Amino acid sequence: MKVSFGRACSVALLLLTSSISGLAGAADTLSRIKETQTLTIAHRESSVPFSYIPEGAKQPTGYSVDICLRIADAIKKELKLPNLKVNYLPVSSNNRIQAIMDGKADIECGSTTNNAERRKQVSFTIPHFFSTTRMIVRADSGIKNWTDLKDKKVVTTRGSTTVKLLTERDRVRSLNVRLMEGNDHAESFGMVEKFQADAFAMDDVLLFGFRATAKDPEKYVVVGEPLSMEPYSMMIHKDDRAFKDLVDREISHLMTDGEINKLYDKWFKKPIPPKNTVLNMPMNYLLRDTIRFPTDKVAD
Repeated sequence: MKVSFGRACSVALLLLTSSISGLAGAADTLSRIKETQTLTIAHRESSVPFSYIPEGAKQPTGYSVDICLRIADAIKKELKLPNLKVNYLPVSSNNRIQAIMDGKADIECGSTTNNAERRKQVSFTIPHFFSTTRMIVRADSGIKNWTDLKDKKVVTTRGSTTVKLLTERDRVRSLNVRLMEGNDHAESFGMVEKFQADAFAMDDVLLFGFRATAKDPEKYVVVGEPLSMEPYSMMIHKDDRAFKDLVDREISHLMTDGEINKLYDKWFKKPIPPKNTVLNMPMNYLLRDTIRFPTDKVAD
């Protein structure tokens, strides 16, 4: 069958236009928010003090959640939606990336590390925190550093970047570590509490959070030389430039006007729910530098 050149061009143009339109629609978060008048925030349930649900509470709270609520205010203003509704979607280490990729949530507000592998699937905003990988152990365990883990049982959370770090350290030092994985941070720490694991390796700030909220904080200590430096960023749909620009602009504003320092003091230096415990964790130099010169560029 013969097809005229003009008709062929028209068909090709139609297909190209449809393809571009489909791609734009898949990542057009602001249009979806405007249409539904709803912002969906993915959150963690036990990542103290970033994103967690205190005992007796119905909604998540935390440092990351507070920042995302400021972002919600910016979206209200940008889209002229004074009645913007905020929905919350609980996620775990194992399903948080997929939740953003599938459009189940518009932004993930928790304790997610921004790295090159994950950036193949999603985009990240300006980091709002930097953590180091250490471990929490029972105070009477005798474990002080990574070399003390020889023939020990070590747990970390499934889907976290710590799994790879522990595997590499075990291989280099021939520690014969028995690596275990919890479904979430609370389960991982619970394995140490129940003597099912000798150590829980994870980002240090999360470990300080579990220590602070434990039934008897003095029974646990955070130890070990830092294995890595982890930048925490909000996770959003990949290649959605308009939404990323808005979110980055608001985070940058929070940093340059000093609001981020107030939020940091609120969650890391003052009593936090549910037990009014204090992490007493000073801000590290990487976050201080980012506040002075906000950027989404991180070292991998």
